[in-house]
Order: sequence, then structure tokens, then C-alpha cells
Amino acid sequence: MFGKIVKVRKTFKESSILFQSDHEPAIKAAIEAVLRHRLELDRYILSNTAFLRELEPMDFEPYAPRIVQIMSSAAKAAGVGPMAAVAGALADIALEAMLTAKASVAIVEDGGEIAASSQRPFTIGLYAGKTPLSKQVGFRILPSDCPIGVATSSASTGHAISFGEADSATVFAGTAALADGAATAICNAVKGEDPGRSIQEGLKHAKNIPGIRGVMIVRGDYVGTFGSIPQLVKIGSEIDLAEISMLDKVSLRTIV
Repeated sequence: MFGKIVKVRKTFKESSILFQSDHEPAIKAAIEAVLRHRLELDRYILSNTAFLRELEPMDFEPYAPRIVQIMSSAAKAAGVGPMAAVAGALADIALEAMLTAKASVAIVEDGGEIAASSQRPFTIGLYAGKTPLSKQVGFRILPSDCPIGVATSSASTGHAISFGEADSATVFAGTAALADGAATAICNAVKGEDPGRSIQEGLKHAKNIPGIRGVMIVRGDYVGTFGSIPQLVKIGSEIDLAEISMLDKVSLRTIV
């Protein structure tokens, strides 16, 4: 039997993190872990200001804090600057603390980037600006998918830096840090006047990032996928999530 899911949102400077679990002590442990590692990151940036601004991968010192190592390794795999993976890295650290505290349902969302491990299914919604799929469909995450990291980068919504034109580039990986960095890189690759061709370029870029499981890119009326993505489901307000069904009608052009 699963207990009641407890939801707690905490703000850490620029980060607004939602913790969800069936085990309250796990949430407390996760909050403490995020506070500790965020403080270590802030201290590191004070003495390494380039880390904050760099848009290309950076090597880290052997003595660098663990969060710096997580961010830098993920960003190097994706070919982006380390701060592109900060939200995902914090989510990963929180998830690790929750699992150590024996949570059977552990879901952490930091600015849209998600780290999760759950013994029961849950659904993640897709927000892709004003496109037809936005807020209408989501991804059904099964226990067999976990642990999982999910991240979305967008050129049309949000405050993160983007050099591409995708309404959303959603990445699934084993960690949120890798998904976070990869989503940024893939979104950056989606550009040009031809939406279909731009998505193809994004998918081509995704294939060169080691470790990601799958990606879904949306731009206007076009959508493209690569690799393995979770089940796509309807999440309209009229749909009961407990009886959710497979998406049977998609008014978008599919890019192979």
C-alpha cells in the first residue's frame, strides 16, 4: 500500500523546487541536501566566476564540490555550459536524498526539470507554448522507466537562454542533469525558416549526445521524436488521470 503523496514547494534563491513523496522524512532530507549543495555551488562561483557565464563545457578541479562535478560532466556530454545543467543537478541531488531516506515515491521538479523514481505510475504534462499539444498531452512514467530525468528547453517560453527556435525540446535520460543539458543543446539546434527541417536538425543533434534515452521536439505544427519516450497520453481537463488513455488523434505533422 502506498501512503498519501505529500507535496512541498521550497524556494532557494532563483530555484523554486517542488518535492513530492509518500514519505515526509524523505522530503526533509531532500530539502537539506539542496540547501547544502546550493551553498557549495554559490561559494564555488564566487571564486570561479567564469563557471557562471561560460556557454561551453568546462573541466572541473578534483576538489570541486560534487554539484559542480555533476553539472560539468552532464554539460560536457551535451556540449553546453555547466549552468545549463544546474536545475537538473539539484533535482538529482534531491532525488538521491529521498531514495536514501527510503521513499517509494520520489519526484522532484526544479523549474520544469524533473528527477524521479516511483513505484507507482505518474504523469508529466507537456508545455510547449501555443502549439496544439501544449497542456493537452503528457508522458506516463512507469516504475520500469525509473529512475528517470526529464527536462524541457524552449525558445518561446521560460527565462533560460536559448539560441534555437523550438517551442519545446523534451529529453528523457537516466539523470535530470544530463536531460537538462541535452535539452538546451537540442533546442539550440532547432532553427531556420523550415520548421520540419529544423526539427530534423535537432533530432540529428540528439543522436550525438551519449546517454539520453529519447527526445521529443515540438515547433509550431510539427513534432519529431528520437529514441525511446514514455507513453504519450491525454491530459485535458475532461480526462480522469486515473483512467487516462493513449493519445489517438494528433493534429501535428510527424517528422521521422
